[in-house]
Amino acid sequence: MKSEYDLSKMKSRKNPYASKLKKSVTMRLSEDVIGYFKAMAEEAGVPYQSLINLYLRDCVAQHRKIDISWQTPQ
Repeated sequence: MKSEYDLSKMKSRKNPYASKLKKSVTMRLSEDVIGYFKAMAEEAGVPYQSLINLYLRDCVAQHRKIDISWQTPQ
């Protein structure tokens, strides 16, 4: 293998995987939620943001819906 390569003559091209890339978003999460995922991520040996993404991806795949109706105190 060469110790140096001349890349100056290379032509650029579009990334064929660009449509599959992740999009950066800002979310406000409770500290206990972040702590929960950080602990799970440490056990699994993955970054916590990747673990949150995997969890949300599983929710999408399973078509999970959350009940957000508020109950009045009795």
